[in-house]
Amino acid sequence: MSSTTVELTKENFDQTVTDNEFVLIDFWAEWCGPCKSFAPVYDKAAEANPDMVFGKVDTEAQPELAQAFGIQSIPTLMIVRDQVAVFAQPGALPEAALEDVIGQARKLDMDEVRKSVAEEQAKAQAQEQ
Repeated sequence: MSSTTVELTKENFDQTVTDNEFVLIDFWAEWCGPCKSFAPVYDKAAEANPDMVFGKVDTEAQPELAQAFGIQSIPTLMIVRDQVAVFAQPGALPEAALEDVIGQARKLDMDEVRKSVAEEQAKAQAQEQ
């Protein structure tokens, strides 16, 4: 793990997501080949975007976090902005694709995202009744 990435655990996860506008999360494991090949790409992106927090969740050491987010395969990349998960995708991204995803996340209108999340939650609650 490079000095630009943060080890996320169930102890520091909520605080990290609450205290930072942008958090990228790499769900990985030691035995996962694609995770190891994605690590340098992720570290390079972390160095290029010092205003964002780049976190790593070791799914072996933190099974509760992986389970809480329904992580089925690794690596999975998640981007949380203003405490809303705006991107989640399994698979190791090539460098250009990772840069593109970060760029898109930066451009998001979070008021629109929150509005859309609120509408989805309202629909879900209406269906439950």
